[in-house]
Amino acid sequence: MSTSPSPSSCPAPVPAPCGVGPFGPLRVRGGGAARLRRMLRRQRRAAAAGLALAGAALATTGLSSADGGAGPPDAPPGAGRAPVRLVSAPVRIADPETVRLLRPGDRVDVIAVGAAGGDARVVARGARVAKVPRTSAGSGALVVLSVERPRGTALLGAGTSGRLAVAVSDAH
Repeated sequence: MSTSPSPSSCPAPVPAPCGVGPFGPLRVRGGGAARLRRMLRRQRRAAAAGLALAGAALATTGLSSADGGAGPPDAPPGAGRAPVRLVSAPVRIADPETVRLLRPGDRVDVIAVGAAGGDARVVARGARVAKVPRTSAGSGALVVLSVERPRGTALLGAGTSGRLAVAVSDAH
């Protein structure tokens, strides 16, 4: 006879079936790639908003000036300079025929000549012509120039002590 138990003599305990309750589908929120895309999208929005804000700030401060600036040689006039306050300076130019050649927006150099025909000196460089009134009164012709405040004072002072002439400059 055999000493090993028969399969029917030692039954193995079988667990009773238990029910699993109903549950909804499991949704995974995308791994690291989706999270990275969301983060980059937010950063692009922030960068675009920052650039728009900087552009608006530059547009409202008016970082250009009437005279050429201290910037690189190929930079436009006024680049690299702080904003300046401009004034309108009405000056009487000795030669009315020269004034007829001027148009608003032109850049001119203003030259003062002493009453006795002495030395000539440049009073303002690259002044922008704001207006050319069509009046003919007395000697010379009137021009309204847009310049920095100190240059406006120098222009008015030079106009009372001598004759003024203009030379159209290349700085447009």
